[in-house]
Amino acid sequence: MNRTATVERNTQETQIRVMLNLDGSGAANLSTGIGFFDHMLDQIARHGLIDLDIQAKGDLHIDGHHTVEDVGITLGMAVAQAVGDKRGITRYGHAYVPLDEALSRVVVDFSGRPGLHMRVPFTSGMVGGFDTQLAYEFFQGFVNHALVTLHIDNLHGDNAHHQCETVFKAFARALRMALTPDPRSAGVIPSTKGSL
Repeated sequence: MNRTATVERNTQETQIRVMLNLDGSGAANLSTGIGFFDHMLDQIARHGLIDLDIQAKGDLHIDGHHTVEDVGITLGMAVAQAVGDKRGITRYGHAYVPLDEALSRVVVDFSGRPGLHMRVPFTSGMVGGFDTQLAYEFFQGFVNHALVTLHIDNLHGDNAHHQCETVFKAFARALRMALTPDPRSAGVIPSTKGSL
């Protein structure tokens, strides 16, 4: 099974290319122009064991909104393409991840239905050059195009860097669990409907 994808998405606001391998080793090559965002995408690669190459150029002279949202969209498109009909995957994944005082929980379902619930009371509006409001936009773009249901809750946290990092690490771990082939499913689509 070759679970790879390359997706390019070009608009008047952003030019983005995502290449990924869902069965990788966590290798990452990331360039979005937003240092902290690259750091968060690296968490997805490393903790999700997804080889991830994301090259993005956006209208950062305005702000980071279009770049972050459109990377989420393009990554969602690439994951949907790579996972295919979802035959044989575990489908559901969850993770709790701590970082010092911060603790986040992420639960994902490759349901075929986009839905996002995100409750993260960031203690700061900015981390480096990253507007913390854009974390929601990233995940909304992702779920809309990966066609997943995603629940994100930051349970504790005083430091916005720690809050955000636990969210992205938990997201990666939940993805990894959900996308892992289930050896007991014998290649069956994990739904009573017969399709997802």
